[in-house]
Amino acid sequence: MADKALSLKKNMIWNSMGSLINLGCQWLISVFIVRLANGYDAAGVYSLACSVYAIFNPFAQYRMYTYQITDVENENTTGEYLAFSILTTFSALVLCMGYSLVTCSFASLPAIFAYAVYRTVVLLFDVLHACNQKNRRLDYVGISYILQGVFSLAIFVASFALTGNLVLTLLLMGAVVLVIGLIYDYPRAKSFGEIRIFISSSKARRLLVRCFPLVVAAVAMSASPSVPRQYLSSLLGDSALGIYASVAAPVAIIQMGASYVYGPLLNYFSDHFVHNQRKEFLGLLVKSCAGMALVCLICGLGIALLGRQLLVFVYGSSIAEYVYLLYPMVVLAFATGCTWFLNDLLMALRNSRGSFLGSVAQLAGALVSLPIIGVLGMNGATVASLISCAAGISVMIICLVFQLKVQWR
Repeated sequence: MADKALSLKKNMIWNSMGSLINLGCQWLISVFIVRLANGYDAAGVYSLACSVYAIFNPFAQYRMYTYQITDVENENTTGEYLAFSILTTFSALVLCMGYSLVTCSFASLPAIFAYAVYRTVVLLFDVLHACNQKNRRLDYVGISYILQGVFSLAIFVASFALTGNLVLTLLLMGAVVLVIGLIYDYPRAKSFGEIRIFISSSKARRLLVRCFPLVVAAVAMSASPSVPRQYLSSLLGDSALGIYASVAAPVAIIQMGASYVYGPLLNYFSDHFVHNQRKEFLGLLVKSCAGMALVCLICGLGIALLGRQLLVFVYGSSIAEYVYLLYPMVVLAFATGCTWFLNDLLMALRNSRGSFLGSVAQLAGALVSLPIIGVLGMNGATVASLISCAAGISVMIICLVFQLKVQWR
């Protein structure tokens, strides 16, 4: 029998600790890829692979994590969610490679494929993490994140240092995550009930149709920062994108820090909304916003004060002339965290229309702003993304306020 649920405080601590360690390991990978290779070309290819797959990541995930943890009426079992995830992740892999054949150089295709395989494995085991979170056991999730991050980093350093082969290294990372999922994640999720990996065609169609607007919204949100980066790569080359991505890597902690605050709370938001608990909902909303602001403020001040020294220490003196890129990225990271919070909150409240409209506005803002990159260079990618975030945030706030007014009228 599974252990009893943990308190909200303990769940948030475990989720934050595991996620931060995993994020730190992912960031160190972006550091070592520069240190172990000559120049920024390998970092550029890796960043390109991340950016391209990010466009199709929403099709792979199909917003199932948020949907699953906010499934207060138990519409589907863990096995059904896992079966559905197998369908969506492999479909996304095919779509990603088709897109890459048309838009990317032939030389970059193996790395994009290997990275997509690695991410596919990670997303499949997210279904088990969602099961654990739904049962208030984020300690299982936190430990899994730590194992994934540490072993992925160790495999990357060992393999890339010995072979210099990015494709082989990414495939080995996927293999180690698969082993962790089978040995650690699966038994713990199974302790909450039998996992029969099967879903009927009717249930699969229902999920496909119900969540499709949310997936389109997620695609638009993922494409919003990815499109400016791809445009930057096509305009100034892989090396420029590698530099931009290297500078941006430490700033990701701000965006991720925000998600660690609100992520464990989404199923609480759903409960309060469904049961019409207005006071509890608004109190949780205020606490979430205050927590996100505090995390972003602390991280932002740290990066503003120590960012230059950190970048030079990690990447060497060659990065010093590009430190100017760092400071607007701090603002962008906070804005991006806000967009994902609002979008996930709307999804938790089953407001597909608000999520869709806000995401489309965000993508439209990014596309309209692309010419700025030609004028401002690498900083233009940040400015374009900031404009897109502002558009998305404005629309989603309007949709959220309207929904709450209707609910509590």
